[in-house]
Amino acid sequence: MSSKTEEAALSYEQARDELIETVRRLEAGGTSLEESLALWERGEELARVCQRWLEGARARLDAALAEEEAPGEAEEED
Repeated sequence: MSSKTEEAALSYEQARDELIETVRRLEAGGTSLEESLALWERGEELARVCQRWLEGARARLDAALAEEEAPGEAEEED
């Protein structure tokens, strides 16, 4: 499975939990430069996954709120 496919398959909670663990490992230190860079890159990927989920949730919320407001406006025009 490619990295993009893996990212698409992650839920927000999975990505968040893995990101937390990645940050914990980076903060703990004791890793080689190569491993630290790999962890950093994975953390960036996971942060993007979380950001996409949050943006999608915001769009859904905005759409639901706009839908709620629209009927009220139509009733006032009658």
